Amino acid sequence: MPSKYSEEFKRDAVALVESGLTQKTVCKDLGISKSALAAWIQDARFTSYGMTPSKDPDEQREMRQALKRIRELEMENEVLRRAAAYLSQVHITPPK
Repeated sequence: MPSKYSEEFKRDAVALVESGLTQKTVCKDLGISKSALAAWIQDARFTSYGMTPSKDPDEQREMRQALKRIRELEMENEVLRRAAAYLSQVHITPPK
């Protein structure tokens, strides 16, 4: 079954959500269903991390778990980066 919406339309809808608009507002303004928009957002997240979106439920579950782990590792990395920056400042400032 051919897609009702173009890839450009889907990217624009996802970009609106990423710019800060709520999914509900975007759905209402563009006349699309919330489930379609949610699927497009999920596919965009997979694509942004170099994963190919799949319609297989098992593969989708594995990819969601992988994205969750990626986010956790990114947060841990940010904490370590900030800690290293803080600790490096301790050695730069003269003791009082």
